[in-house]
Amino acid sequence: MRDLDVLISGGGIAGPALAHWLTRHGCRATIVERAPALRPGGQAVDFRGSAQLEVLDRMGVRPAVEDAQTHMGDITIVDAGGRRLSSIPSALFSGEIEILRGALSRILHDASSSEYVFDDSITSLTETADGVRVTFDRSPPRTFDLVVGADGLRSKVRELAFPATELHHLGLYGAIFSVPGTYGLDHAGLMYSVPGRCATIMRTGGETRAALDFASPPLAYDHRDRRRQRELIASAFEGLGWEIPSLLSSMRTAEDFYFAPAAQVVLPRYSRGRVALLGDAGYAPGPGGMGTGLALIGAYVLAGELARAADHHTAFARYEQTLRPHVEACQKQARGAGKYLVPQKRTQIWRRNQTMRLLSRLPGKSLINRLTAPKPIALEDYAAPSDHRGSAPAPRRSGTAARPGAPR
Repeated sequence: MRDLDVLISGGGIAGPALAHWLTRHGCRATIVERAPALRPGGQAVDFRGSAQLEVLDRMGVRPAVEDAQTHMGDITIVDAGGRRLSSIPSALFSGEIEILRGALSRILHDASSSEYVFDDSITSLTETADGVRVTFDRSPPRTFDLVVGADGLRSKVRELAFPATELHHLGLYGAIFSVPGTYGLDHAGLMYSVPGRCATIMRTGGETRAALDFASPPLAYDHRDRRRQRELIASAFEGLGWEIPSLLSSMRTAEDFYFAPAAQVVLPRYSRGRVALLGDAGYAPGPGGMGTGLALIGAYVLAGELARAADHHTAFARYEQTLRPHVEACQKQARGAGKYLVPQKRTQIWRRNQTMRLLSRLPGKSLINRLTAPKPIALEDYAAPSDHRGSAPAPRRSGTAARPGAPR
């Protein structure tokens, strides 16, 4: 299938990656993003394993990603007095390449010669005989051949096309935000744990960020209510020592505060009609499940199967058949991450610290990556009419793209 008009909801990671591949296969992609611009900074994301690195190579973006990597060192685990107890080897959490989410988003945005529409979102999807009629918050309605939801854990596309889907809560909540660089760190981190709560401070690329994670059953809150989310974090960490008071103080004024549950999306199907889901929107694995690499692999497979198939039904079925075993392996791995990130008993904290001490003695970063990565997925070679693998991405139009419906 060539010459398709595809609407992608979500301009973070999965959406721009899919737009890149669709363009390579002779289709047109429009990306609609709720935020007014690309989001800078954010948490660090990583790539590990041959398949994830191969996708970066085939996109031609690996050199740019490597140039922007964090070069993060180990995280030192400390007690309330700041004394070292153990350390987490960087390979365990940063993979073979680690990069800030905002930097990766910018690289993928620049690699996709597609129409971007910021500060807007989808409000309805109506499938017709020859397409999907889409309405937006701000833009005029428009019809597309296909719609792909690449809009994250709380996907609007999933809400519209797969109603009543519930997140599979993994028993954790967490926040990440910027803090002043006053903790004496340089490409390194500090971690402090008590049962059911964990605080981490990391400095990379001239930015210092804190992560506050706590164990909890599902909580009722509005995911748009930042004030309430800050209250939940403050309540969970109230009365703790170490650097917790200063971190809570910084949290209250941090403009980049982000709060989310550790959760998975588990669906019986990744598509319905002319609508498909990609990345966290369709199969979020949760912490430690390599969600970023999984999203890029998914984008590669989805675009390739659309190019290869005679119709979207066949393409979507092959996309799911190819990807689901790898998704399930990543989700299985993520379900065990909580006992290392936020142990709920003192004995579990001690056991984690001892495990990290042993891992830090392993000979080489590659061995840790082999131990922590699921079996890689085999990538097919989807032929493209204008394949420029390994070369620089085609230049994209400068400036803010027009809204849907405007002249191209």
